[in-house]
Amino acid sequence: MRTRIKICCIASPDEARMAINAGADALGLVARMPSGPGPIADELIASIAAMVPPPVSTFLLTSETRAADIADHIGATNPTTVQIVSHIDPAESLRLARLAPHVRRVQVIHVEGEDALDLIPRYSPHVHAFLLDSGRPGAVVPELGGTGRAHDWAISARFVQASKRPVFLAGGLNPSNVGDAIRQVRPYALDLCSGVRSDGVLDQEKLASFVEAVRIADAATSPT
Repeated sequence: MRTRIKICCIASPDEARMAINAGADALGLVARMPSGPGPIADELIASIAAMVPPPVSTFLLTSETRAADIADHIGATNPTTVQIVSHIDPAESLRLARLAPHVRRVQVIHVEGEDALDLIPRYSPHVHAFLLDSGRPGAVVPELGGTGRAHDWAISARFVQASKRPVFLAGGLNPSNVGDAIRQVRPYALDLCSGVRSDGVLDQEKLASFVEAVRIADAATSPT
């Protein structure tokens, strides 16, 4: 199966077009966050989401934690998918499924240890997919993504094996290490921001190198 690619921290229509032309399956649009790179105004998120053609998905990254607030954020930006970057109360996850059944829901799990595996049954009934990242939500200033750090891929591999939902892998990915990530974790999709940027700007050469590295790794791991 082909590993999907999500390019995050899209900052403009030009970056969106560059990522799509390179072969991205999804674009990440970062709303206000307590820390990390890439936040843009909701109005710009809505504008970019409106211009993206199918089948490319648009992910709203929201730091809201209450179902009603997340649903309002979805309504203001009109993405195809909402990425919930905090470990919200599962009861709120259930409420969101009822309030926004038309939007795909992806729950971020910040992998700080093996206890990340315990979150699978808490969220699985209410979401369409998981995204494993390297944030530190309990930090004084919460880190909810965009850290550029890799986490323990051995735990991620166990998560993929245990989850009945598709799993995106994020955190410190780049053209040099993505082959190892695919071979070890076998995720449904990959998600990255800084790994294809230079001085904060989407880099066409790095983007092409990443996409090619994914294709090579997929070919090497495909059943013969």
